[in-house]
Amino acid sequence: MASPKLHLTPHLVDELALRDRVVVVVDVLRAGTCIATALHNGAREVIPTATVEAAARVSGNLAGAVTMLAGERNGKMIEGFHFGDSPLEFTADRVQGKAIVFLTSNGTPAIIRARHARELAVCSFVNISAVAEFVRQQQGDVEIVCAGNSGGFCIEDAVCAGMLLHLLAEGSGATGHVSDATSAALSLYKGHARGLQRMLRRSDNGVMLEEIGFAADVLACSELDTVPVVPRMDGNVLRLRPNEEKKEPAR
Repeated sequence: MASPKLHLTPHLVDELALRDRVVVVVDVLRAGTCIATALHNGAREVIPTATVEAAARVSGNLAGAVTMLAGERNGKMIEGFHFGDSPLEFTADRVQGKAIVFLTSNGTPAIIRARHARELAVCSFVNISAVAEFVRQQQGDVEIVCAGNSGGFCIEDAVCAGMLLHLLAEGSGATGHVSDATSAALSLYKGHARGLQRMLRRSDNGVMLEEIGFAADVLACSELDTVPVVPRMDGNVLRLRPNEEKKEPAR
């Protein structure tokens, strides 16, 4: 496998250029963590959307009893939705068998931007080893897209991408030049590897979340491999493969 290409922000990513690629979208705070948690806890599927109007339209086209709306604006739950963007909300008793129509400020737009990929997976710290193993099994070019913050850089996604690159490089024997983005992400990961929780708490997104009452979410999103599944795009929805659906729900 060739060294993955890393995009530290989604802003300049060419959607059509991803068509034949394996793409990993990284979103730590909090969409990627929520998606993995919801699917691990029995949600049938997660449907990413980019606007409130699109979320309402998709939800209206599905059976009401098995469809839930989840999402945030400025970190807080959207009025009229069933969930916000807190991974602690997506418990098995609430999501089992449900379709989750999902809208967030950064994560779901990045996923939609990469929708033309040959394979698309969603990554955060809670499922990073499972995603690394998934990527190792793929053939062809791999691109990693950080969801970022309002189209720009955010440190937690860059550190997570750096960790993913580090895991993929272990034992691969890959040598040669790496891009500036890859070098920066690896350096950031190595600098914060022993203090992921501290890094998240000090990040712009982490500070904002703590200020509005979601300190517990920041801690949950800093944990490694607590949700060992790989959300993968299937058409326009994110699902798990059948062998992953049998895993025990996250606690």
